[in-house]
Amino acid sequence: MAIIHPLATVHPGAKLADDVQVGPYSYIDDNVEIGPGSRVLPHATIFPYVKIGSQCNIFPGAVVGAIPQDLKFDGEVTYVEIGDRVNIRECATINRGTKASGKGVTKIGDDTLIMSYVHVAHDCRVGKHCILVSYVGIAGETDVDDWAIIGGGTKVHQFSKIGTHAMVGGGTAVNKDIPPYSICGRVPIVFAGVNLVGLRRRGFESDTIRTIKDIYDTVYYQGYNTSDALARIKEGFADSVEKTTILDFILNSKRGIVRAGDSHERGGIE
Repeated sequence: MAIIHPLATVHPGAKLADDVQVGPYSYIDDNVEIGPGSRVLPHATIFPYVKIGSQCNIFPGAVVGAIPQDLKFDGEVTYVEIGDRVNIRECATINRGTKASGKGVTKIGDDTLIMSYVHVAHDCRVGKHCILVSYVGIAGETDVDDWAIIGGGTKVHQFSKIGTHAMVGGGTAVNKDIPPYSICGRVPIVFAGVNLVGLRRRGFESDTIRTIKDIYDTVYYQGYNTSDALARIKEGFADSVEKTTILDFILNSKRGIVRAGDSHERGGIE
């Protein structure tokens, strides 16, 4: 049976695994499901239609599953889905989806860290192993791919996409898509090179990193327009997961990718 502090409020319709811990003054509503080994710490709030995986920690002041801050929301049943081993730190907020988006669910992937005062809006999808640093705000229907890191205080425009293994510098405003494996920063935001440190830490081979750099040199620094650059990449580079990931991301970008920084900016971040 779940370990529930007598000063906590847990709706009888909530489904908590036997070893879930619920701290004092926390609130868990109906239609909530929490997996084994998870903890809801004091003063955390979990509203209806939330599913939380195993070994998660919901820290004090966090609010998960509040209705979306979207004028199109009309009281429909929508959801938040949190994966396994997710940490949601103090005063972070994660809102439910909307039917108007065609999704109806906000998702956080396994092993992701949502730091204090982060806001994840309706219908966002945050992948696995991501880090959203304190005071990040991602607007509705933003996609953040696996292993991405968003620096503190960054604000992300609705419908934006941040690619896998990308890193966004703190205090920036993201109004274009962030390509995979890249570092982007400055004000206004620009492409500033490949996420060398992150890729090395995650076991990417030197040859693979070199290929990624060469692909982005073709995209940004050889004077081609986007269509010509993609054609040259398709024909001029051996097939690989990384090549396919970059091509697919750029081809499917609805907002367009961030522009190139100048050579000084590029060297400064790499």
